[in-house]
Amino acid sequence: MAQEIEKKFLVKGDFKAEAFKATRITQGYLSSVPERTVRVRVKGDKGFITIKGIGNASGAARFEWEKEIPVEEVQQLLEICEPGVIDKTRYLVKNTDGKHTWEVDEFYGDNEGLIVAEVELADENEPFDRPAWLGEEVTGDPKYFNSMLMKNPFKNWK
Repeated sequence: MAQEIEKKFLVKGDFKAEAFKATRITQGYLSSVPERTVRVRVKGDKGFITIKGIGNASGAARFEWEKEIPVEEVQQLLEICEPGVIDKTRYLVKNTDGKHTWEVDEFYGDNEGLIVAEVELADENEPFDRPAWLGEEVTGDPKYFNSMLMKNPFKNWK
């Protein structure tokens, strides 16, 4: 079974000068229940379907399965997704330790103003350098899950 281990943080400073790649992502959810989320997304010029299981106690680890599918099929599946679409740009930033790459998501639309960074780890306790622009850790906080951002977007938090 594929296991994803990642930590998530808010971003409090400028990271874009350090980014080596930026990709626009549009995604929707066929199922957003915590026990199993089923997501379809267009990432750049590729399409994907992803299934994620419920997280462990800390929220850092969970089952993840992903498969590339044609963009046309994603477009069709987006038509039957739950209400709310996630629109964001994902920036990739190499960490100073040389072992990790940060995925920094800048959200648009109803989630405009929210920027979060994730780092994938081999082990939940694996050490990693924290860039100066990294803010508060929000790993395991459900309101920052993309599947929740479509239901309760950032614009409603204020």
